[in-house]
Amino acid sequence: MYRKIEDFVTDWAYETEMTLKIFNALSDESLVQNFHNEHRTLGRLAWHITQTLTEMTHQAGLPMEVLSDMPENLTASKLAETFAKDAEAVKEAVIANWTDANLTDKVQMYGEEWTKGLVLSILIRHQAHHRGQMTILMRQAGLVVIGVYGPAKEEWAAMGIPAMA
Repeated sequence: MYRKIEDFVTDWAYETEMTLKIFNALSDESLVQNFHNEHRTLGRLAWHITQTLTEMTHQAGLPMEVLSDMPENLTASKLAETFAKDAEAVKEAVIANWTDANLTDKVQMYGEEWTKGLVLSILIRHQAHHRGQMTILMRQAGLVVIGVYGPAKEEWAAMGIPAMA
């Protein structure tokens, strides 16, 4: 849970950068590749991350315009552009509307009561969770996986170091 806006903003900058690195590694073709009929495609998963930025923060009381359903013919570049724009809007809305003092204020979230600081923490964890799912699908799609919290297999190889088994 966040107790200072500044701490959230610092973490948000890194997490946004990492999500954009993952999104920028996607191809248009990979967005629609289906690996299992009952699971999300890479495009649907990436759109879910993007859509949640505005949905969750709006639910918590920030003045955010909630994205609609995933557009047909979504491209990887449009996806990354939309994510970047909305991630910046989240940061700006938090800075403009919330203070360190009210991060302990409670809001109704999905049938539960969360503090605003917890909302921000879960928003970041939500991205990390789904980025992990995306990297598995990226490998299945034959895309290069980008390291987020350390080098990916391909990045170790580029450094001339064998990846840990």
